[in-house]
Amino acid sequence: MTALVFDCDGVLADTERDGHLPAFNATFEHFGLPVRWSEDDYAEKLRIGGGKERMASLFADPEFARAVGVPDDERARAELLAGWHRYKTAQFKQLVADGRIPARPGIARVIAGALDAGWTVAVASTSAEESVRAVLAHAVGADAAAQVPVFAGDVVPAKKPDPGIYLLTVERLGLDPADTLVVEDSRNGLLAATRAGLRCLVTVNGYTREEDFAEAVLVVSELGDPGRPTVEVLANRGAADPGALITLDDLRACLVPEAVPTGSGPPRGEVQEPAEGGPA
Repeated sequence: MTALVFDCDGVLADTERDGHLPAFNATFEHFGLPVRWSEDDYAEKLRIGGGKERMASLFADPEFARAVGVPDDERARAELLAGWHRYKTAQFKQLVADGRIPARPGIARVIAGALDAGWTVAVASTSAEESVRAVLAHAVGADAAAQVPVFAGDVVPAKKPDPGIYLLTVERLGLDPADTLVVEDSRNGLLAATRAGLRCLVTVNGYTREEDFAEAVLVVSELGDPGRPTVEVLANRGAADPGALITLDDLRACLVPEAVPTGSGPPRGEVQEPAEGGPA
């Protein structure tokens, strides 16, 4: 059975710029922390997998640690960090509830079509589970979301690019890796998928467009919807032949054997040059 596994942040919705960044900054302000991340600052923080881990990176700054009074005891530091992150998650969920984080084009259409076709659809993210479920329900509606299992948060010990979250998803759902396609938006996510032996389609966003996606079978600007500009194909190393938008047939074609190698190594097949114009 064909399976489609989505990342959350940057894939289901543009959550990073419109959700997580303002939620982090609201948290810093609430707790009186002497920091505020700009979009450029946050682009650097995105190299770190996981929200708590991004916050924990602040501890490396001695001036910040002194100003905040960060405890030396590891358990106390973990409790402090957990309190900040709980507040941040609540802020993020409120942004989702307020409709401030719209779904990315094509997400509702593709997930509904895949479920109707009898595919297995899942979400695998190392973000907080509460946040992931909120984004999913807002993106596809409560009925569709109820049919989509979610693997998220601290269910695995390491964040992406570690493959643990995808290995867990495959194991728990009894998926055949040969019939499973991952949809990601970042190099860390792509590496997590390919290191788990899975083929991966990448839908870039403003933070990730310039990253290296050499291992991806297909790289596009978005999944697309009727009435929107034609999807921009940034790289195609498989059998898909996308038109104005990505279809289930395109997704199936990404699973054609030997379309692209998993793991490291040079990609097979020709890479299409980015088309001029189209959405960024």
